Amino acid sequence: MLFDIRTIVGALLGCYGVVLVVTAAVHDTAAQRARTGGWNINLWAGVGMLVVAAVFLLWAVLRPVRAAGGGPDSAATQPGGHPGAGPEPGASER
Repeated sequence: MLFDIRTIVGALLGCYGVVLVVTAAVHDTAAQRARTGGWNINLWAGVGMLVVAAVFLLWAVLRPVRAAGGGPDSAATQPGGHPGAGPEPGASER
């Protein structure tokens, strides 16, 4: 599998999201809620980050990066430029 930045971004957002959700569960004071208009902002930001992380990781799994030129069955290695193409006209086989 090739290096894919989507997995790095998804993992980092997931870690930060977990930290924020745990922080929201452990350290939620009335003073903090008063500053944010009654919202538990750590909880909502953490949940949002977890959702975005899941989207990035799902995207990386469903649409993996492939090498251009792949392997022996790739279109670039076949005569004629597309899969299943036979030898070029006039080429002799040995």
